[in-house]
Amino acid sequence: QVQLVESGGGLVQPGGSLRLSCAASGFAFSNYAMSWYRQAPGKERELVATITSGGDIAKYEDSVKGRFTISRDNAKKTVYLQMNSLKPEDTAAYYCTLQGHYWGQGTQVTVSS
Repeated sequence: QVQLVESGGGLVQPGGSLRLSCAASGFAFSNYAMSWYRQAPGKERELVATITSGGDIAKYEDSVKGRFTISRDNAKKTVYLQMNSLKPEDTAAYYCTLQGHYWGQGTQVTVSS
């Protein structure tokens, strides 16, 4: 069965960095685009970034452009989200997803001084 397991969240000061990982199993990872979403308390889940199956094209939500980088390692069946210059408004639970049908359990990112 499809499994997505996120890790790498935590508490970081404004301006800091974190790298999230999502380990995938149970499907042909290299055949599918993957995405990261986030959900802040009281807000709807929003798309943060998407990467194509081959990793050649990435798209970002406007507020994270230039700060976040999505990447993937198809040999390791893992997708990453490098987050730099973090802001308090980036505080949310971050989820990876396979085409919006399968979701991980999420990893919490808290940006606070």
